[in-house]
Amino acid sequence: MTIKDIQEELIDEFSMFDDWMQRYEYMIELGKSLPLINDEYKVDANLIKGCQSKVWLHAKLNDNKVEYTADSDAIITKGIVSVLIRTFTNQTPEAIIAADTDFIDEIGLKEHLSPTRANGLVSMVKQIKMYAIAFKAQLAK
Repeated sequence: MTIKDIQEELIDEFSMFDDWMQRYEYMIELGKSLPLINDEYKVDANLIKGCQSKVWLHAKLNDNKVEYTADSDAIITKGIVSVLIRTFTNQTPEAIIAADTDFIDEIGLKEHLSPTRANGLVSMVKQIKMYAIAFKAQLAK
């Protein structure tokens, strides 16, 4: 499944809900289904700077595709990062770098977050893309 396919799927899922309370509840449910990150990756080096809550993001390259795992100490943030993980994990570095993130606006996520959470969301996307850039450079060697 391509990144665009996954984004369309998420837009469809979020459009089923009438109001933002339902969407928040759904996002919390998505966070609960996030695969647990290994405790060994819950280190300061994997903390995303710019997030109000603690968010750990780890990435590894497997078969020329990037696998992300993450966790957060806040339930809503865990839901946010789970949406991003679902979108970008098991994709090639090139696809991740090239992907746009307009779907975040289309599901109304950014406009319904507090300014600090919206900044954290931007930081998460930036870190996901930075990992992809690093892996692309590693593959080019």
